Amino acid sequence: MPAGRRTRRTVRSSPSTAVCSWRCITSIRSDTRFAIATNIIDRLAKGKRNMAFKGMSTVVARCLSSLGLLFRLERGLPQSNLRLVVDGLAGALAVGVVATTPVAAQEKPSSLGLGIFTFTSGPAAAYGMPGKNAADLMIDEINAKGGIAGVPVSATYVDEAQGAQGVIAEYRRLAGDAKNLVMIAALSSANCLALAPLAEQLEVPTVGWNCDTHQLLMDGKSKYVFRPNGNTVPEFIAYAIYLLDRKPDVKTVAIINPDYAFGHDAAKIFTAALKALKPDVEIVAELYPKLGSPNYQTEISRLTTARPDVVFSNLWGADLENFVRQAAPRGIFTSSQVILALGETMLQRVPLPDGVIVGVLGDGWWMSPDARAKPETVKFADAYKARFGEYPVFPSIKMANALIYVKAAYEAAIQKNGGKWPTRAELAAAMKGSKVETLTGTAQTRADNDGLVDQIVGVTVKTPAQQFPVIGDMVRYKGDGLMPQTGQGPLAWISTLKPEFVRSLPKPGSYK
Repeated sequence: MPAGRRTRRTVRSSPSTAVCSWRCITSIRSDTRFAIATNIIDRLAKGKRNMAFKGMSTVVARCLSSLGLLFRLERGLPQSNLRLVVDGLAGALAVGVVATTPVAAQEKPSSLGLGIFTFTSGPAAAYGMPGKNAADLMIDEINAKGGIAGVPVSATYVDEAQGAQGVIAEYRRLAGDAKNLVMIAALSSANCLALAPLAEQLEVPTVGWNCDTHQLLMDGKSKYVFRPNGNTVPEFIAYAIYLLDRKPDVKTVAIINPDYAFGHDAAKIFTAALKALKPDVEIVAELYPKLGSPNYQTEISRLTTARPDVVFSNLWGADLENFVRQAAPRGIFTSSQVILALGETMLQRVPLPDGVIVGVLGDGWWMSPDARAKPETVKFADAYKARFGEYPVFPSIKMANALIYVKAAYEAAIQKNGGKWPTRAELAAAMKGSKVETLTGTAQTRADNDGLVDQIVGVTVKTPAQQFPVIGDMVRYKGDGLMPQTGQGPLAWISTLKPEFVRSLPKPGSYK
């Protein structure tokens, strides 16, 4: 080959890549193998892994041609040749681990796999299973209409109850399969924070279908992590505004939230909003029981002693249900105005009195005026009820809307590609700045990949149409009105809010 010229040939990835890597490595003495592996890892860590995508024929040729050299490592192999061996192995190993190339990703697959992360066991499954149920139903509906661009969709579910280490391992495993071009992950804010750096490292489009913590996208640098369903900032400012509209004379507030990012973030935001809008409000108790706690009698005793005007909580799943069942007999709901930020999820399961402030952490109320005006949403709710025995709760709607968001991104990317199947990078580009009509409103993605979603808040009321309480006296706040600008610190922005801000917003009961 003439000096200065290189031939670039590209072929599809195949299992021979991993076989080649394995045979090359296992032919080396263990101590030498360790040294080479260390060199490879160092190169990959420094971002020098683009060699893995230069073409499989080149990688395999290097791997095979290096075998003869490897057996002479103990006889003074020249440094230049050792570098060639390491380069070849690094390329082979990187491609073997990732198991895909841009060219392979562009080929229209026979099926589209989705990695979907939610809780399917443990106390949190009371919240997570409605999400899984919605995914099953929505995927069936998508496939019944021909899939995405003619490609049927299938899901691999990952149970978040196994903990962050297991969740990370499952994410890596699924990301290594070329058919899984996108992940829908996760439910838990803690798991989202753990997976976000991995998504960027592996360059896998990842849609946070439920994780709310505003910390997820604060740096504004994410290229592969998206959250179309909003975050804790607008969600919990909305509750402070609604409360002050209904009870402007509130003096004391107690908080009982789960002891992790979601609970602490919510408390900070709700408190900051109250302090900015009504500086004389006093927080008389902040309680953070461990996630998954079965007994809340100690916390309830402290609330009973404090006798606050308002009890605010963003407990969820079985934690929320246990708290309500234990708190109701002890008079919490009669002595204080209770706010259950995720209360809609339990309306069909646990009795609640009238007047409890509840919401859906977004716009995902299946009985909202906007939702009832959409035939496809009514059909979805009825099909969900027929299949699972209850109407969808807002985690169900969030999951369904996330799948609509992914489908829309594929269709946009395919159209931009002239009909060709998109790579992961092209799919992520299609999500950037997108605006998608959902079952309950609109999911608009900002420049920082965070979503602008309206916030619906109301109170529990009885209705002859249902055997369980529904949300009445509703208000719908515009999503962009409760979010700081991109790059602006949320707590700093909240501190600038004035009482006049509340007066400029729609009032409870205005959303009919």
